Amino acid sequence: MIQVILNILWLVLGGIAMGLGWYVAGLIMVVSIIGIPWAKSCFVIGTFALWPFGKEVVSRQFVTGQADIGTGTLGLVGNVIWFVLCGLWLAIGHLVAALLSFITIIGIPFGFQHLKLATICLAPIGKTVVERPNPFLDK
Repeated sequence: MIQVILNILWLVLGGIAMGLGWYVAGLIMVVSIIGIPWAKSCFVIGTFALWPFGKEVVSRQFVTGQADIGTGTLGLVGNVIWFVLCGLWLAIGHLVAALLSFITIIGIPFGFQHLKLATICLAPIGKTVVERPNPFLDK
């Protein structure tokens, strides 16, 4: 229940704008043809940016149990290109937003979500977003 409340607050306080921004970036990447390898990552991050509480970012290889094009050498090359052109700057933006969120008590949970978004911004290819298990419900 707390995750739902935090996600609704996140949406109202900027999550919609962040998610839509990532979706627009993904559409631009698709239209450019050259950016198609990064477009899927933009859509995954966009969905994550809309509803981040209760989710975490993991390697697709961890989820599927097998390597694919995004988790291999081509994924590494794509992540290096992404990091140089976009990832570093997006991560810095999320780090600044996290620091500003940590200043207020009510913003601390949002600061942690910005940190999660910053980590996926650094190397999004080969990653996916999964539901985080709730240890209180598993008992």
